[in-house]
Amino acid sequence: EINFIPVHGILLDLGISSLQLDFEDRGFSFSRDSKLDMRFSLDAELNASKIVNDYPEKSLSDLIYKYSEDPNSRRIASVICQNRPIFSSVELANIIESANLKVRRKHHPATLTFQALRIAVNGEIKELESTLDDSLSLLGIGGRLAVITYHSLEDRIVKNFIKRGTSKCDCPPLNLECTCSINPSIKIINKKPITPSSTEISSNPRSRSAKMRVIERII
Repeated sequence: EINFIPVHGILLDLGISSLQLDFEDRGFSFSRDSKLDMRFSLDAELNASKIVNDYPEKSLSDLIYKYSEDPNSRRIASVICQNRPIFSSVELANIIESANLKVRRKHHPATLTFQALRIAVNGEIKELESTLDDSLSLLGIGGRLAVITYHSLEDRIVKNFIKRGTSKCDCPPLNLECTCSINPSIKIINKKPITPSSTEISSNPRSRSAKMRVIERII
């Protein structure tokens, strides 16, 4: 909008913000009761209530697994469908908890389902893929892109984006000239992701799963 191109640095802090988590009327969290909404933008048509109450059981199970990788997705979808209609975030969390799921992690058994619903409602995966491409196009040569992810789905997309951008010529070794036209467009700044220290996690528990990856545009 202000024609400030090329950009020298971009930071993407992905996912839901602490401010949005604290909204009492969107249903992002079950720490307090609110309606099942989960829309970042109230202009969007799809909301969590429609998914929870209207989707067929198999579609609901597939969605939960796709966007959370929760092995309990079938059982969760089944117990949700058995208890419809469901109106609030706490009601949904209690229903999932009542299924007596085997949960390896320390979080609440409904946490991954809430993540899956939020991602689906807001189309977060497609938005991330397009945002990464757009960000790279805005960077000048030598400009850097830093991306902070909070769960494995986001991190996998970022890693695949980096892999594509660092790909080198794959022509047969005997070729005298390159015919594939594949050249790396970025280089990796930190080979291993930067993660929060124990001190930061203590002061900001929501940062515990954060990973930051940094790349630099080279062509």
